[in-house]
This record gives sequence, C-alpha cells and structure tokens, in this order.
Amino acid sequence: MGIDSRRGLSAEQLLIQDGARKLAAGFADVAAEADELATPHPGMRQALADSGLVRLLVPAAYGGRYDRIDTLAVTLVREQLMAVSAHLDTLFCMQGIGSYALARGGSAELRRAWLPRVVEMDAIAALALTEDDAGSDLKAVSTTVEQRGDRLVVNGRKSWISNGTAADFFCTLAREGDGYSMVLVPADAAGVSVTPTETIMAPHVMGDISFDGVELPVGNRLGEPGKAWSLVFATLGSFRVSVAGAAVGLAQAALDAAARHAVTRHQFGRPLAEIGPVGQLLARAWADLESARVFVYQAAAQAADDPRAALDVSSMAKVVATEAAARIVDNCVQVMGRHGLVRDSVIERAYRAARPMRIYEGATETVLDSLSKELVKQYR
Repeated sequence: MGIDSRRGLSAEQLLIQDGARKLAAGFADVAAEADELATPHPGMRQALADSGLVRLLVPAAYGGRYDRIDTLAVTLVREQLMAVSAHLDTLFCMQGIGSYALARGGSAELRRAWLPRVVEMDAIAALALTEDDAGSDLKAVSTTVEQRGDRLVVNGRKSWISNGTAADFFCTLAREGDGYSMVLVPADAAGVSVTPTETIMAPHVMGDISFDGVELPVGNRLGEPGKAWSLVFATLGSFRVSVAGAAVGLAQAALDAAARHAVTRHQFGRPLAEIGPVGQLLARAWADLESARVFVYQAAAQAADDPRAALDVSSMAKVVATEAAARIVDNCVQVMGRHGLVRDSVIERAYRAARPMRIYEGATETVLDSLSKELVKQYR
C-alpha cells in the first residue's frame, strides 16, 4: 500500500489533485503524439482553459483562484499531468512560470492587459532568461534594455526558451546599466523574431528569440530598474519545487508500467516479479519514489507559506526528486527489458523526459553548489 501521500492534504487540495488526474487521463491516448509537438496541442490547450486549473497560477484579482499562488496545489497538479504527458504539464506550468514576474512586478495596467488572458489560455506566457552563453550563469546575459525618454529599447538574443515559438509575450531578463532588469516584450512587437530551437530528446515547445531594437513603453519594465533578481528568485521560489512534483509523477508512471509488466510477464515458469533481482529493483524504486514524494509535498507546503525563504528547501526537493526519478525510470526500463525500449511507449517517453529534468530550472550540480554555500554559512 505504501505511504498515504494524500494524508495532510486539505479537501480542496484533494479535489484539485483529482481534477488534474481526470484531465490528464482524458489525453492518455494522444500523449505520445502530443509529446512530440513543437506547437501547443489545441485539445490540451482548450481543456486546460476549461478545467480552471490555470487559475492556480494567477492572483485572484486577475482571474486566479487565490490571492497568492498555492505552491503545493501547483505541485500536486504537475505530478498528475506529468504522469501522463510532458506536453500537458509544460502547457500548464509555463503559464505560471512565464507570467509570475508580471504578476509580481508589473503595473496594474499591464497585469489587467495580460493576466486574465493567461488564465483563459488565450495568451501563452514565456520566461526569457537563458542565452547561448548564459545558461546556469544568468549574470552573463548580453541582452540589453536601455531607457530613451519614455521608451525602452531591447536588443539581444535568448535561446532555449520554453514556449518560445508559441508565446504571446516574454518576461525577459536584460542588462540595464550596471544592473539587470525584467521587461515584458509582446511577441508581436516590431523587431521580435522567433526561430525553433533544435529538437531535444524530450521535445516540447521551444524557441530562440531575437530582439532587434525592440521599442516598448517604459511601463513594460517589470519591477524597479536594475532589480531583476528579486523577480527571478521569486519565480524560482514559487515554481522550482513544482518541477520536483512533476518528477514524482513521471517516476510513478514508470513504476506503474514496470510493475504491471513484471506481474503479467512470465519467464522461467513464473512471473518476473517473483525473480529476486527484478523484485528488488521494483522495491528500491518504490522506496525512492515514496521518499521523494513525502519530501516534495513538505517542501511545496513550506514554499506556499514563503516562497523566497523556502528556496533552499525547494532546491533540495528538486534535486532529490529529479535524481530519484532518473534512477527509478532507469530501473524500470531494466525490469521491462526489450519492452522498455519500444519507441513512444510510456516507459520510453519517461526515460527521455527524466534526463532533462536534472538540467532545466537549475542543473543538479549548480543547485548543489548554491546549497553547499548556504550550508557552510551556518558553520562560520
């Protein structure tokens, strides 16, 4: 039976979790097809809008469900969506990740213009941080924003941007003088061009964005000039732990597939599950999964209370869950043997999807380096 991971969740959170599970289940038959798309799956996009789940990602004043984001609720949703489709999970989470800087730092006018459209899935959001020479080292970004009178001028190029080819706006990190600022750039602004990013092992909607003398109203700056990091860290504090939730969902799907296979497939006159090493692989995967899930739920609840203060524990959860997912999925492929290698099967898609999770939104080594510095501070 395992740990009752639902214990401690509120009745409302349980309803949200069940709603996400039912939504995802409705797309199980097209998940393999959707996970290969470079544009949003229209059925999934509409279903997300109809479900109301995107309301979890936007403040209530602009059509959202709560005054502030319930990080645990978002994590619960991502766990269920990722268990079925990485494409569905990305469509959901990027509406929050891509718009959070706007919700925190945008003017009332800018929020009114965009956030209700985010809730309705009428506008696709994107967060444009990384560049060819600035991945984990975001301070190396070369994109610039310069104020000229009542206008902002943006120049530069962003790469590997989730939702890049589909986004209606980009919350964009850029250098401004000696600091860094965030600006909202509409995708249809003059001087913006988008090209698809090269296809990765677990495809999703992604693009490279060029800004060539893009002129914007000064009101499109998000937050104070030169103070972008508060918005970047607030976004990470609210959403990094949800990556851990998605990793748990992916690992659960892999374990389900492997356990069913091991029970129904017979070799040497008995079910695979009764052959010692196979059962041990499954048991270890189960232990890894339940340990990660408990930690992730606790970290997400803590982040819901104070995302910025909980960034360290959210980062730990991201490392723990994504590394566990990698081990679990690998063991499950081993259990299934050649059946685990079948292209576009649940387990094969999980194998491809697990690897990038250890890189995006903070590579394991980068996160551990930051955590080690925080740990050492406590003993000085």
